Amino acid sequence: MISKAAVIGSGYMGGGIAQVLALAGKEVVLADASAELAASNRERLIREAADYAERGIFPSDAAETVAERISSAPSIEDAVADVDFVEEAVPEILELKHDTLRRIDRAARPDAVIGSNTSTISIGTLAEAVDGGGRFLGVHFSNPAPFIPGVEVIPHSGTDPDAVEAVVALLRECGKVGVPITDVTGFVLNRLQYALFTEAARLVDEGVATPEAVDLIARTTFGFRLPFFGPFAIADIAGLDVYDFCYRSLHDAYPERFTAPAVLRERVDRGDKGVKSGRGFLATPAERAPELAAYRDEAYAALSALLRQLGPAPVDY
Repeated sequence: MISKAAVIGSGYMGGGIAQVLALAGKEVVLADASAELAASNRERLIREAADYAERGIFPSDAAETVAERISSAPSIEDAVADVDFVEEAVPEILELKHDTLRRIDRAARPDAVIGSNTSTISIGTLAEAVDGGGRFLGVHFSNPAPFIPGVEVIPHSGTDPDAVEAVVALLRECGKVGVPITDVTGFVLNRLQYALFTEAARLVDEGVATPEAVDLIARTTFGFRLPFFGPFAIADIAGLDVYDFCYRSLHDAYPERFTAPAVLRERVDRGDKGVKSGRGFLATPAERAPELAAYRDEAYAALSALLRQLGPAPVDY
């Protein structure tokens, strides 16, 4: 069980991760480029926790909890010397990450699990700096770490399965959803995110829509579904045969950009069309369609009510 952790890199992401761990009852030690920076960021995290508590989005005693459970260390070596888990959260510069991971690896206990919060760098590439590679893996929180539930858990080819299990269990204790995936550059989150942004930018470049219009359509149509259903569940609900037809239309217009994926074609060819056939990418039976529709409708209505309550985001176009 992980009860004490170190976070190396105490900026916005690292600091948020430290808050998550502390609020879950873990002792956390911060380290940064200097002792002064780590200490200063600890004080910032306490102030932030007080502000979040006042706004009702952290527990009422969050500032006291963060102050009690988060400490700062004079160096990386001091921070990691006696902890169960280390999260590296320094900037996305390969040389800096390699240097930091070498220092962590040399100073940490042999049984300590080491994670990296890298957002795109292959974990196998980062593992080159860790002699004890079996205890190393990616643990990619999303911004802002205290409020986004999903965390990518990325073992490389040499990661010990026990390290993956320990991190997933830790994340569960923190109220997060740890999702193990395969190690590839960009992982899942950023491959999806940047694929969407690429097509959004093309629409603007081609004069099809303004950035404001693209954002508005994304938020109020397919993006509205995403808090409740992922892309495969959405496709199953719509019907994979419908998706296949739409891909054909898109391919005719944009042959270099849109082709029906093989995994879609294979399912359609064998009659697996989604919920209406009882099997698609998922295995939701057709008899659950009314239950699924009822959940969908209530979920979308609740989200609409929440958005009306919150009002528009303070974004200017």
